[in-house]
Amino acid sequence: MNGWDSPWISDPQGSVHSGSGNQYNFIWHGTPERLVRAGVTRLRIVRAYRQQLVRCFVPPQHYGRARDRMGVPGAVVLLDGPPGSGRRAAATVLLETVSVPGGRVEELPAEGDEEVFDAAADDRYLLDLSGVSDADYAKAQRTLTRYRGIIEQCGARMVVVLPAGLQWMLDQELSSQVERLERPRGRAVFARYLRVRGVDFEPEQLDTDALTHLFATAPMRELARLAELLVRARDGGRCGPGFDAWRDEAIAAATNWSEQVATELRDHRTGPERALLLTAAMISGAGADAVLSGAHSLLRILPHTQDETPRLEQAGLGEQLADLSIVTGDDDRVGFPRLAYDHAIRQHFWKNFPDLRAGFRDWVGQCMELPELRSENRMHLVAHFAEQALASGRPDDLCVLVERWTRPAAAGRLRAEAAATLELGLSHDEYGSRFRSRVYDWATNGHITAGLARVLIDICHQVMAATHPDQATVRLRHLALRQRGEEAAAARAALLDMARGNRRVFRRLTDQLVRDTATSARSFEILLALLEPEELRIGPPPWRELTLVWGAVMTARPAAVWAPLVRRWLSALVRRPADDQILRVLLLATAGDYGLLNSLYAAACDWNKQPLIDGQPLTDAQQLDRERVAARFCQEIDVMQGVGRMKESA
Repeated sequence: MNGWDSPWISDPQGSVHSGSGNQYNFIWHGTPERLVRAGVTRLRIVRAYRQQLVRCFVPPQHYGRARDRMGVPGAVVLLDGPPGSGRRAAATVLLETVSVPGGRVEELPAEGDEEVFDAAADDRYLLDLSGVSDADYAKAQRTLTRYRGIIEQCGARMVVVLPAGLQWMLDQELSSQVERLERPRGRAVFARYLRVRGVDFEPEQLDTDALTHLFATAPMRELARLAELLVRARDGGRCGPGFDAWRDEAIAAATNWSEQVATELRDHRTGPERALLLTAAMISGAGADAVLSGAHSLLRILPHTQDETPRLEQAGLGEQLADLSIVTGDDDRVGFPRLAYDHAIRQHFWKNFPDLRAGFRDWVGQCMELPELRSENRMHLVAHFAEQALASGRPDDLCVLVERWTRPAAAGRLRAEAAATLELGLSHDEYGSRFRSRVYDWATNGHITAGLARVLIDICHQVMAATHPDQATVRLRHLALRQRGEEAAAARAALLDMARGNRRVFRRLTDQLVRDTATSARSFEILLALLEPEELRIGPPPWRELTLVWGAVMTARPAAVWAPLVRRWLSALVRRPADDQILRVLLLATAGDYGLLNSLYAAACDWNKQPLIDGQPLTDAQQLDRERVAARFCQEIDVMQGVGRMKESA
């Protein structure tokens, strides 16, 4: 590999992942009204990735000791090791394979400053500090120590990926929990990935000089991607039959193309030639007309002297493409005959023209408006741009385009592309935390556009919630409280959906909203919605939190506001007689306040007189149950007011 640039996956036709690093696997269907993840939830994608990683995983040396430690509730294991040894993959497999029925796997933020961390027993957590600099490592360790105390106390489990080369900065009190992993055998890793993907080969077919060198030196993620390139060579059908042909094409794609591209560009120095080449690489698979329009757009954005030769005297599009070794299929779609050659072209331009990167960003933004591009072409363009912008250390370029594509002038046409761009940033190992911080800044800004607010709502609800539910909740709460109209309603609906199905999210959200209820009408409205008995999907119900919420609701507003909800709770008790805890929650929420108890008594009496429950006539059995519940509830209220005890003493 020239310069040891990593291999890549380009334009996959199915859901793939190479084991470590980023997976460009998103399918957004956008309408002006709503963005919907197509066919599968992000949580299922994340789980499928972890399960695939388990199947492909080759344990490094000392992994067994880390696995044994994870068997104890409250375990905290710190993984150290050389770069490229697969520390994050090992951490993920540790968390996935530990036997905790019903537990969840979540990733914790290294900064840990926004909210109080609230772990639950049997939950599993990943804290990746591999990208933390030496300047920030001391602060990250303080966050780690705080997490560790909570994890050990509640019986959860956590695996921490330490930054390579900073062992000397590790606090002494943490050193006993460190397991240092050694690099697994590269040959075994490569072979395992091939077998999992159904590639048949003989062991001696791996005995080439190029593979031997890669097995000894390449990081695990590069070997995994090399295996994926071999699978693409097999499935593409253009490299000839047999494992040897697929292997050689994959190695060439991973090691030789950068030099080949540099040689080709020395032979094609004119602006129009290079514009066509870059455009074809950015939207490979699009129609030839789209490539030509995109090239013209690039020449307009970058400083370029126009060719004065009349157009009819210039080469036609087909001839221009052929001169650049760009092929056009029977369906008029353009591509390159060599495996992953388009990636090498993109990488060359971003690497060798750093002064043009801002221009490339603006060009990509304009290309999205080309009428010749179809939705799948635009999504490939998003993925290819994000890949190069992030690799060249320009994450803010993604944020610039997200804001542009969600302006009112865009009229919602590019909301799907903006969401996909933001998802790629959030999924990036190095810059994911930076994008989460940017989402927080946007969410707390009450003056963002409606289009951007809708993208943030969907991203928090459908993407961040799968791996960072606490942070997603914080951002949705800010959006629900700060936005107006349809955006506020959408944020509130997403927030309620998350809280109603996740006990810890429910607990953290209600704690924050209870504090805000006295001063925020919107916080009160969300609390009231959280109390709807038929919407709550957490079992068993979080009675302590429900008691606190009821107390805040009762004291913040007159009984006329919350009494209808009391009646719906009593109706739920008739349908589910085992939930007598409902009565205790309502009584405890009053804290003995006589006025609130009187209001509860009146609500119970009104409910008992109603001829219907939820619009349906009562059966005789339901009528008896309702009378029983009402009588018991009123009796409990009397007892709390001292009436029952007075009668007993008489």
